Amino acid sequence: MLGFLKNPVVVTAEINMNLVALTVIGLISRLWGLSYPRAVVFDEVYYGQFVSLYMKRIFFVDDSGPPFGHMLLALGGYLGGFDGNFLWNRIGAEYSMNVPVWSLRLLPALAGALCVPLAYQILVELQFSHCAALGAALLILLENSLITQSRFMLLESILIFFILLAVLSYLKFYNLQRHSSFSGSWWFWLLLTGVACSCAVGVKYMGLFTYMLLLTVAGLHFWHMIGDQNLSNVSLMCHFLARGLALVIIPVAMYLSFFYVHLTLLYRSGPHDQIMTSAFQASLEGGLARITQGQPLEVAYGSQITLRNVLGKPMQCWLHSHTNTYPIRYENGRGSSHQQQVTCYPFKDVNNWWIVKDPGMQQLVVSNPPRPVRHGHIVQLVHGITTRYLNTHDVAAPLSPHSQEVSCYIDYNISMPAQNLWRVEIVNRESDTDVWKTILSEVRFVHVNTSAVLKLSGASLPEWGYRQLEVVGEKLSKGYHQSMVWNVEEHRYGKSQEQKEREVELHSPTQMDISKNLSFMAKFTELQWKILTLKNEDTEHKYSSSALDWITMDTNIAYWLHPTSSAQIHLLGNVVTWASANVAALVYMCLSLWYLIRRRRKIYDIPEDAWQLWVSAGGICVGGWAVNYLPFFLMEKTLFLYHYLPALTFQILLIPIVLQHLGNHLCRSLLLKSMFSALIVAWFSSVYLVYRTFSPVTYGEPSLSVTELKDLRWKDSWNILIRKQ
Repeated sequence: MLGFLKNPVVVTAEINMNLVALTVIGLISRLWGLSYPRAVVFDEVYYGQFVSLYMKRIFFVDDSGPPFGHMLLALGGYLGGFDGNFLWNRIGAEYSMNVPVWSLRLLPALAGALCVPLAYQILVELQFSHCAALGAALLILLENSLITQSRFMLLESILIFFILLAVLSYLKFYNLQRHSSFSGSWWFWLLLTGVACSCAVGVKYMGLFTYMLLLTVAGLHFWHMIGDQNLSNVSLMCHFLARGLALVIIPVAMYLSFFYVHLTLLYRSGPHDQIMTSAFQASLEGGLARITQGQPLEVAYGSQITLRNVLGKPMQCWLHSHTNTYPIRYENGRGSSHQQQVTCYPFKDVNNWWIVKDPGMQQLVVSNPPRPVRHGHIVQLVHGITTRYLNTHDVAAPLSPHSQEVSCYIDYNISMPAQNLWRVEIVNRESDTDVWKTILSEVRFVHVNTSAVLKLSGASLPEWGYRQLEVVGEKLSKGYHQSMVWNVEEHRYGKSQEQKEREVELHSPTQMDISKNLSFMAKFTELQWKILTLKNEDTEHKYSSSALDWITMDTNIAYWLHPTSSAQIHLLGNVVTWASANVAALVYMCLSLWYLIRRRRKIYDIPEDAWQLWVSAGGICVGGWAVNYLPFFLMEKTLFLYHYLPALTFQILLIPIVLQHLGNHLCRSLLLKSMFSALIVAWFSSVYLVYRTFSPVTYGEPSLSVTELKDLRWKDSWNILIRKQ
């Protein structure tokens, strides 16, 4: 029974020593001296503040992209025991002892190191020689810009890692397709492709470019499968569903999961939540939630409310009035109604309170039981402190003469009657009988007499209006805009009929207890929309550049300068590698055009399998370069050299592909092959020499003399920092 124990259990394994060696060398190149410099380096000042907010569980919005990359950086801080207490306000600031610098920089460095073996594997899966694959890996290893970018708390190395992982996974899946469809390894690599794509998109939206490229390649491959008569309809449908699951459904689900974790972690209110809707703010701990917790849900006649404009631009503000009136005449000579000003005020204030009144009754308190206001009901809005009615009429607004002035009505007895009836329209209603709800309902106020809509114009009033924002009546025929939509933020049921008692009531907090939690999908939709539409003012940066500057590396970025010595770190690429990548791309496109013309004439210069290999490699490498580079010409944002690194990575992979092709198919004599090999050795030696030359400004040490620094300024446009003597 135990006979199987007579023989030893033997496990055999094949170890690719090239891969092991490349991984070890990659780790050494990226992890060596990782804590140096112990100071804030360039964009660490930007990403570090988000890491601190994660540590403190404070909500934030970053318009640069999804939260997955930020969470990975925060994971490094968490593993290092970071408490989030550091003021990220200056590049070059020394890190305090509580900041785990090595841990914060670890994940980007690991991602950058693993790009080296990934490059090797990609060329192997593209069916190129191990020598070509080794060359691609070494080029990635010796690329100064990739080293610099991966040694700090930045996201580009993580993005490139997931991009390369997605490409490798798809190539492995495609190669398995030929002989082991639906096997365990087939499923593993297909699913990993989708996971890596979603992670790339989750780090930065730039990852979407490679994701779309792989979807296109997968679509072309499936199109060819449709023409395979050996595959049944059922088999084709299974292949289609498998790809749909792995490449569409799983990435979407993972993308949602990034936001779910993000919103779960960041449950506390902070400075960034002010751009969100009142409902979103009320779902966070502290801040608005502390103010609004316990408010009545349904707005009723007699309710005391504050109204926040949904647009939130140019800043969040609340409908407001005060005792001051519009000037009799404006500076341009136009006249006004001289009635009480109505504005939008960007701060909490007792003058932001309004009372919802039933036009048919005089009382300003909530009845028992309360009578809720529904969609389509007519109301009057009474200013809580001055008791004047919200009004608009056919008088030009102070700064928007094509719109109507909005005021609180003062009866001057000059044949200008009050026009203070407003129809409540719930924009996000589910039915025409919906009740107006606190925070949740987004409403428009349509003036009954003129059909004008209460709107925030966004213009800032002059001194007589205390620089508050203008509110106007906009004709409904001009269409819908968020500036016309308002929501109730603070709310209480009014109980005091006397004005003096009511003023005391308006100054007091609400007490009733009711919860207003948003669903995850509602919060995700709002946050995603803010990320896509929120635009910080793009200002010209000293080190910003155009996409055209990147190809020839006419620009650099000074990342860090030692406070006392000349030691410094720059984002600078390996000049030989960048030039070679451009030449390789040009040679590939010219040769491809030549081959296509010749093939059109039925002249076949290379075997069919070599042609297919050439086309497939170009589709990945040239396609990857194009989709990660060309879109930047359409972007209206501040651009930096590091935006080019994903495209550059694909271009570098193309170099050994072109070299192998030239050696195999154009160098046909033994003498030519020998000369070509010697040239490659000389060229690669120059790559290493340039890497060593620029290592001091890649790693930040050793400190160089003024003469040595001047010698590194190979281009006049490079900004190598030299201290004045």
